[in-house]
Amino acid sequence: MPVLVMKFGGTSVANTDRIRRAAKRVGVEVAKGYDVIVIVSAMAGKTNELVGWVGEISPLHDAREYDAVVSSGENVTAGLMALVLQEMDIPARSWQGWQVPLRTNSAHSAARIEEIPTDNITAKFAEGMRVAVVAGFQGISPEGRITTLGRGGSDTTAVAFAAAFDAERCDIYTDVDGVYTTDPRISDKARKLDRIAFEEMLELASLGAKVLQTRSVELAMRYNVKLRVLSSFEEPSDEAGTLVCAEEEIMESNVVSGIAYSREEAKMTLVSVADRPGIAAAIFGPLAEAGVNVDMIIQNIAEEGRTDMTFSCPTDQVKRAEKALSEAKAAGHINYHDLIADTEVAKVSAVGIGMRSQSGVAAKMFKTLSDEGINIKVIATSEIKISVLIDRKYMELAVQALHDAFGLDKAA
Repeated sequence: MPVLVMKFGGTSVANTDRIRRAAKRVGVEVAKGYDVIVIVSAMAGKTNELVGWVGEISPLHDAREYDAVVSSGENVTAGLMALVLQEMDIPARSWQGWQVPLRTNSAHSAARIEEIPTDNITAKFAEGMRVAVVAGFQGISPEGRITTLGRGGSDTTAVAFAAAFDAERCDIYTDVDGVYTTDPRISDKARKLDRIAFEEMLELASLGAKVLQTRSVELAMRYNVKLRVLSSFEEPSDEAGTLVCAEEEIMESNVVSGIAYSREEAKMTLVSVADRPGIAAAIFGPLAEAGVNVDMIIQNIAEEGRTDMTFSCPTDQVKRAEKALSEAKAAGHINYHDLIADTEVAKVSAVGIGMRSQSGVAAKMFKTLSDEGINIKVIATSEIKISVLIDRKYMELAVQALHDAFGLDKAA
């Protein structure tokens, strides 16, 4: 029988009533003739509670024991979902990561999936099991210890299973009914997209859209896994949600598909740095070693052998960046006059595969912001993205103005 993967996030399994509701959706797909692999998250709030308990007992904890504790939330959900399905007379059983086994590397709390052997689950399907309920977010290391994949890792689990089992589709059930042209909380003109290309979704996810975890989209694009994002709170239909698929499967699309934003950004400037070969490596090497996620970078024109270097990073990494750069300066690796951190900025981005074949997108974006009196501090571009750093107080205005300027409230 064809295989379908269905993933239910924390809000979709927040209590026993919602688990029953989710199980009914699984039952609908079983009735259509699918063997179903259900990936479940922990009930809403449970992972945060478990993380809090670990921090309370051991602030500098053993990462292996952290994984043993925080992975338990998914085990509870998987068992409850299997029980509900059994009460519905659907042959089902729960699977923990080590039982599959979902093999990962040894990077506890941020493990990478290395292999998902299909033999065990396939054998159970052959014996008459119709639903395998798998605990998301977890796997097993080469040393035989439980590992977790990082927050949002159940999305990655679901896509990896869809790739391993050559599933017809991977449905991601969440508390939103699809992918929108921008955040509906900011623009009431935001429109749900019927389809979006992998590359666009990847950019939107990495630029602040919270619908899908970035790693899950990367995996789906690599293995061409069709992803459908839909709400577990609406009546099911074949047309529901947003399909994330290959660019070739989209007949027509707007030049810009979405406007993304990231509120918690900081702009950091090294004033008067020596302009010499290797200076960029001397700056960004220590930042990388300190785990600072540098995004946009700009270097001013040098004067008299000195230059300014500006970059952006998340606001919660500013202290880490300051420490890494001051240590590099003390060690004599770099020499700068001052380090200025602006923590009141936001990143706003326009994303669309149509940018590849149509000019004038940047000009329209910059004119729109200018017309609203919004000053651009930093610009970064890729083939299908234009991002700007602006004052945070103008973020919502910028998102609304750009959404209107590119006509995103209207279908292509």
